[in-house]
Amino acid sequence: MQKMLSLFRSCVDDYQMIQKGDRIAVGVSGGKDSLTLLVLLAELKKFYPRPFELEAFSVDMGLGGMDFSPVAAFCERLGVPFHKIDTQIGPVLFEHRKEKNPCSLCAKMRRGALGKAITEAGIHKIALGHHRDDAVETFLMSLIYEGRISCFEPVTYLDRTGVTQIRPMLYLSEQAVVHFAERYQLPVVHNTCPADKHTKREEVKELVFALNGRYPGLKDKVFGAMQRYPLSNWGISAKSTCAGALPSGKEAVEDCPSH
Repeated sequence: MQKMLSLFRSCVDDYQMIQKGDRIAVGVSGGKDSLTLLVLLAELKKFYPRPFELEAFSVDMGLGGMDFSPVAAFCERLGVPFHKIDTQIGPVLFEHRKEKNPCSLCAKMRRGALGKAITEAGIHKIALGHHRDDAVETFLMSLIYEGRISCFEPVTYLDRTGVTQIRPMLYLSEQAVVHFAERYQLPVVHNTCPADKHTKREEVKELVFALNGRYPGLKDKVFGAMQRYPLSNWGISAKSTCAGALPSGKEAVEDCPSH
């Protein structure tokens, strides 16, 4: 926990993600990433010098078979208010539109539902569960499929809605998140999306895995390059605590990553 929390706080501090008095919504899909994010924010809340509040929001896509009651119970144990947003995104995509490549549109529709719910609740900051591997994969997806150098930003202000998105897990590897979720037995919800594991992101994930095996440390180097380049809003102060201090995993875009 301490290793993860230290890297997590470093990311929050480096990019000044949390201000005193913030009400922060946590987008909880029920996956390992968003649940890890929720736990780390709940722990950070206990001692962070800038007091803030948390509320969890889950989007139900209307596909059936996804039971969010364990997530609701988990939030209650953490002392975090939980909200489930009921939608018909799944039927719209797969039954009415019969989308062959639904991920981009799905991500936009889920963001829209989430944004509407949190603004109606008077919340204007949301934490998302993207980790270091998501950032590297998104960067390479943009390069390979679109021919441009791009990635989501650590902090993004959406001027149309007045909502600020923060991604506090960018210093954490996916492997570290997997170990964390297993160790603390987080209540992961099974993803019933028909497109799960059959996306361009999965192709790039497999490519990155193979390249990292052949060229050890590749993911860390790409991530460091993204900060040094820097991409838009990715640059950090030379005094910051981290860019290269990433867990090995042993220690513990728009093709949407599962969280």
